[in-house]
Amino acid sequence: MLKQRIITALILLPIALCGFFLLEGSGFALFIGLVVTLGAWEWARLAGFEAQGARVLFAAIVAVLLFGLHLFPDLAPWVLGAAILWWAAATYFVLTFPQSAVHWSSIASKLVIGLLILLPAWQGLVLIKAMPLGNWLIMAVMVLVWGADIGAYFSGRKFGKRKLAPKVSPGKSWEGVFGGLLLSLLITAVVGVVRGWSASQMFAALVGAAVIVLISVVGDLTESMFKRQAGIKDSSNLLPGHGGVLDRIDSLTAAIPVFAVLLWMAAS
Repeated sequence: MLKQRIITALILLPIALCGFFLLEGSGFALFIGLVVTLGAWEWARLAGFEAQGARVLFAAIVAVLLFGLHLFPDLAPWVLGAAILWWAAATYFVLTFPQSAVHWSSIASKLVIGLLILLPAWQGLVLIKAMPLGNWLIMAVMVLVWGADIGAYFSGRKFGKRKLAPKVSPGKSWEGVFGGLLLSLLITAVVGVVRGWSASQMFAALVGAAVIVLISVVGDLTESMFKRQAGIKDSSNLLPGHGGVLDRIDSLTAAIPVFAVLLWMAAS
């Protein structure tokens, strides 16, 4: 399993890095759109569709909607606003699972939720990419999420006692969350010192980093909640040793649109 994971990572990492940082404009939007469309194909299974035809149809609908968002960029504020509302609701759903399933367990509800997760993730990345220092901003949100994952893994193994959401993901602990948050805040502080941020800039960056880390945890738990309700372990087996696309980007689907909104607020 470890060998398989390493081989898959070595193949995918350069593709992902080139797509994220070398492509621009429509090429970048198309690259991210392909990833999101694969995620849509996986989400259809979480929603209850096992037949390939239905899963492909949902993925095609998402692809068409992404193309529409590309043609009408003025819709971006509405898409990101919907994402903020969804992730607030998702926090409640995760904390109250399995009782909360009554609100979202129908196939129609889960398909709509899939749109609220996938479309804003694409929209957020496209917007961030177009900003000054767009590549660095994309790297920033990824480093925050990856740092939180790494910190949570080690602190959770060492100190984890209090379960975060035992009915959703029994392996996660509050100590892991705090460890991941601490590492991401430390990374943010180091960057701030190196770049010579003022005290107000440092404070805003630390608050923003904390928000991103915490919502990324919600993103991770949300996919786990839907997988648990569907009775499956991985969203698919597209990535040998890693599960599916959604299994790799679940935290980012929540972090990216929130990060985009925070950047908008900071620039206004």
